[in-house]
Amino acid sequence: MTPKSINNICLVVKLVKASAVDENGDELYSMKWNPEFIDAPVVDTRKQHTPSLTGAEITKIVASAEGWFQTFCILDAATGLRAGELLGLEIRHFDGRSIKVGQSVWRSDAQAPKTQNAYRTVDLHPDVAELLTGFVGDRKSGYIFCTSKGKPHGQSNILRRKLHPALEKLGIKRCGFHAFRRFRNTFLRNYTSCPNGLRNFWLGWSGKDMSDHYDKIREDEAFRREVAERAGIGFELPKPPIVPSVGNVPSSGE
Repeated sequence: MTPKSINNICLVVKLVKASAVDENGDELYSMKWNPEFIDAPVVDTRKQHTPSLTGAEITKIVASAEGWFQTFCILDAATGLRAGELLGLEIRHFDGRSIKVGQSVWRSDAQAPKTQNAYRTVDLHPDVAELLTGFVGDRKSGYIFCTSKGKPHGQSNILRRKLHPALEKLGIKRCGFHAFRRFRNTFLRNYTSCPNGLRNFWLGWSGKDMSDHYDKIREDEAFRREVAERAGIGFELPKPPIVPSVGNVPSSGE
């Protein structure tokens, strides 16, 4: 078991213990935890498995992908959404220029997003917005990426049947969808002039200090859209993009 997994388990134990409170809401069994005394392993971030993709690799992936999966990969890399947030997107969440994250899908069931900061609006580059508009077509409701029965896809099925075979075919090291999210963060942070506050907002991260708390960039829609267009996406879109015709949704599990 990795140090990170052990620390996560310890965190659950701490939360369960702290949940025991009296009628005033005070902890019944307050305790100061000593990680050195219990010999808890130190998490070395340098050794954590955090694969990412490059712009060139994503260009290859979207160029080789077909149909709905191609659009899925493009939107994932261009927004940095968590896979569950992407699967939870409904047509009502897309206004033609941006997408609103209001739910996430876990094991094919919709639920609240991971954190309060995950409730957000992610502005799209105009080319991506146009592509998504064409993909949605005349549909007025339902999940953007759905099975023939209108249900959201299972993340594990997409990994096993779509992404991993594509990576193997292209000679790209196997990774999960979080690699697209890491790419988006790396691109915005190092290759664009995107303000940190806006990057954190788009990625759904909480602030670290009072300055972050006072940052109201999320309320400036015009500026957000200007930055989204100026920053770009960091990879090439296929020309022309391969998208299914209206109503051509994939069968369950595909």
